[in-house]
Amino acid sequence: MRNFIILAFILFTSLTNAQNKKEVAYFASGCFWCVEAIFESIEGVDEAVSGYAGGETKNPTYKKIGTGRTGHAETVAVYYNPKKVSFEDLVTAFFDSHDPTTKNGQYPDFGSQYRSIAFYKTPKEKQIIENKIALLNKTVYNGKIVTEVTKHTVFYEAEEYHQNYEKLNPNNNYVRKISIPRLNRFKKSTSVILKKNH
Repeated sequence: MRNFIILAFILFTSLTNAQNKKEVAYFASGCFWCVEAIFESIEGVDEAVSGYAGGETKNPTYKKIGTGRTGHAETVAVYYNPKKVSFEDLVTAFFDSHDPTTKNGQYPDFGSQYRSIAFYKTPKEKQIIENKIALLNKTVYNGKIVTEVTKHTVFYEAEEYHQNYEKLNPNNNYVRKISIPRLNRFKKSTSVILKKNH
């Protein structure tokens, strides 16, 4: 009987872990304070972490990438439960939340560190991104999307003071004038399911 209970517990634990397995996706679309808040408003997303990706410079810092010479873009790592939200949904949210036709920036931030990038880890993810771009180019943007489709290699987490910046600094002038309005526009326009009371 004791062995049966142990086996049942192991099976239950394995099933629970499988159900709660998290995936991570990476997106860059302007200031990561804004992007982090947008993805954290989506049902099924546990956390979004601000950082740097897409370049060659090792261990970049906020000061270094601000020069535009590291190759990196301000990027957000999105930790999500694929049982609740799909990678395709996250790609939809990505395109719903910024202007993918703007080269190297999102108003009022410009420079290569603010460019639009959808990162993929697998051929399937790449195909999902490319299909979405093809559809939007045909139906909305008339072939003008400049979003980079880039294989994910490495993500460097940004300095601690950047994490949850919009949430922790609601009275910051940039947050009030840029981040919060951008989040609200996204909430009104997106087809992706959002968290309640977020």
